[in-house]
Amino acid sequence: MNPIYEIEEPGRQAVTVRPARATDLPPVLAIRNHAIEHGTALWTDTPQTREEGAAWLGDHLERGSAFVAEHAGEVVGFAVYGPWKAYSGFRHTVENSVYVAEGRHGLGIGSALLSTLITAARAADLHVMIAGIEARNTASIRLHERHGFEHAGTVREVGRKFGRWLDLTLMRLPLDEPPEVSDS
Repeated sequence: MNPIYEIEEPGRQAVTVRPARATDLPPVLAIRNHAIEHGTALWTDTPQTREEGAAWLGDHLERGSAFVAEHAGEVVGFAVYGPWKAYSGFRHTVENSVYVAEGRHGLGIGSALLSTLITAARAADLHVMIAGIEARNTASIRLHERHGFEHAGTVREVGRKFGRWLDLTLMRLPLDEPPEVSDS
């Protein structure tokens, strides 16, 4: 299987983004559960079991909407897109999720994953990609802005985790238009 995206860094081995496989479940689940236990990107307090994770990943594999980033044979991030809402009227709109393993942030992995998701969603003839981001996650907001997402609004105090109320910033990207990726 050919890589979809490669990041070349001086003095480092390339990071490759490729379609996820069922065998990627252990590292994907580890990254996902770390985000659940230590962050506010996923608004749940309960880590996924192996069975729940397998079902979740299986749904994305069937859709062709799951990708992983590898470095030196190790999965260092993953990204998926899936239905934004279950009603048929929303069938052309998807929501994205991008996660990078602890200690691997700031290396361009999230950008490579998001770029791959956008390309795949365009190839699937989808219309809009949504990002729902905890409002204090400025790194994720900046990442999405660099890939052409626009702010669609912020809904205040709609989630609760770690004893505090969380605000949800919604961003959107029209997929019918070519991306304007910024380096800044």
